Amino acid sequence: MKNNLNKMRHSTAHLMACVVKKLYPNVKIAIGPIIENGFYYDFEFKNSISEKDLLVIENKMKDLKKENLLFTQKWISIKQAKELFKNEKYKLEIIKEIEKGERDDFGKKGKVSIYKLGEFTDLCKGPHLKNTKEIGEFKLLSIAGAYWKGNEKNKMLTRIYGTCFETKNEIVNYLKLIKEAEKRNHVKLGKKLEIFLMHEEAHGFPFILPKGMIIWHELIKYWKKEHDQEGYLEIKTPIMLRKNLWKESGHWDHYKENIYFTKVNKEDYAIKPMNCPGSILIYKNSLHSYRELPLRMAEIGLVHRHELSGVLNGLFRVRSFHQDDAHIYCMEKQIKNEVIKIVNLAHKIYKTFKLDYRLELSTRPKKSIGSAKMWQTAENALSNALKDIKGDYKLNPGDGAFYGPKIDFHIQDALGRSWQCGTIQLDFAMPERFKLVYTDKDSKKYRPVMIHHTIYGAIERFLGILIEHYTGAFPLWLSPVQVDILPISEKFFKYAQQVHKLLKENDIRSEVKPENKTLGSKIRTSTLQKTPYMIIIGEKENKSFLKSKINTKIMNISVRTREGKDLGLISFYKFINKLKEQIEKKV
Repeated sequence: MKNNLNKMRHSTAHLMACVVKKLYPNVKIAIGPIIENGFYYDFEFKNSISEKDLLVIENKMKDLKKENLLFTQKWISIKQAKELFKNEKYKLEIIKEIEKGERDDFGKKGKVSIYKLGEFTDLCKGPHLKNTKEIGEFKLLSIAGAYWKGNEKNKMLTRIYGTCFETKNEIVNYLKLIKEAEKRNHVKLGKKLEIFLMHEEAHGFPFILPKGMIIWHELIKYWKKEHDQEGYLEIKTPIMLRKNLWKESGHWDHYKENIYFTKVNKEDYAIKPMNCPGSILIYKNSLHSYRELPLRMAEIGLVHRHELSGVLNGLFRVRSFHQDDAHIYCMEKQIKNEVIKIVNLAHKIYKTFKLDYRLELSTRPKKSIGSAKMWQTAENALSNALKDIKGDYKLNPGDGAFYGPKIDFHIQDALGRSWQCGTIQLDFAMPERFKLVYTDKDSKKYRPVMIHHTIYGAIERFLGILIEHYTGAFPLWLSPVQVDILPISEKFFKYAQQVHKLLKENDIRSEVKPENKTLGSKIRTSTLQKTPYMIIIGEKENKSFLKSKINTKIMNISVRTREGKDLGLISFYKFINKLKEQIEKKV
């Protein structure tokens, strides 16, 4: 079914390009692949188009679909292709790359594949449906800018996104999902809830605001506690390291286009894109015995990676971020046990956030370091560990890190969307490159194995995922403000301040809302800010406060939840204990 859906989406993309070419004869056609849940096509328009134009294009597509046009493939020579696409500069560029043997996605050296649909012809290997009547239900979704080939030095093109499903019911459900996802948009919620902001003065570099820092510190505190219990030692490595180190690690050959460089005393330094070389230098600083292994070290490391401006997206794709990076140095016989421990740790942490996940095992990529024997040993070790924990996983051939195979954790949020966060990477290559050793029982030196892993992944990205997962309504332990105190008039402000002080003494984060507004207005504001609890301060609460002489065991307060439930007049003491229990259990 999935293959047929992919063909359908690919065919719908061609139908869209066919209509766009009819409506805008001067348009230049770039590429139009299928993507998860849909497709897109890139165009160079003489005059810009807007979202309003999508409905016109979509209606024309529906009309053309009814004509039962055939999708027909033909193989032609490079010379014929150049003549056919002589007015399409992007197609000519692709044809020249095929001619040089630099790509084979549209053909092979000497030949190219074309598909014809009515008056529209495009470079394409297919596959496609037989005709347009076989196309199901489709919808054009949005317009975005996209650099040709993803390179910001190239021309900015117009990308039109669309989706297609086999039945009307499927597309209706998907559009509902999109609508719900838009309500959860972390960029909008992040601004509204004062969690983070992005600024044009630092494109791709996030600013975390005070309320966001509260969530941040809670995430780190939880991470540190769980890793400490598992025997990890926390470290911190420099943000800049000399260029020669990155050559030695292999990052220079495999990653230099994503690295920021600077000079210190006329010497080249790299702002680190990864934390592992720094951890390796700490390991090399001391002699190690087999008795120390496995040696587990972890850090919250700030890394920088150059991302093209066209792919930047809130906290999901940034140029600087913190990784909860851990590196384990162990003997080969310890690999399986360590991998199982990491999977169990990740399982525990993800369940705390009510995040489901699936596992994916990625093997050796085309560009890699290390011998075939190293890779085979590493891949077998990871697959054996997964079999041992009876973990279902998907095999992803050729997508490992350049230094070793990996297990990725793809977490699922409240909408069922998948996000790649945690990873376990097994590395025989870097210990070899850096000549890492430990002394065994026989007093001989041996090479340790290195396991890289993260659980949050990029913490900024994880924060963005959580914002959307919870729709900004964080559980009590993560909420920046846990209790709003709402005096119904200025008369009760003094009592509100006393309640605030008592909450603070019990490590409960609270704010007093002193604004001269109606109680209803204050409740609405607090609800929109998604504060878990509200304490209402009025005449009866004030009397209870005065009568109790601030004895929290007999002092009563009126409490309301953000869901609108009125808990009525309850003991302050019981309320505090209830909050502490929720925070302790992280519910």
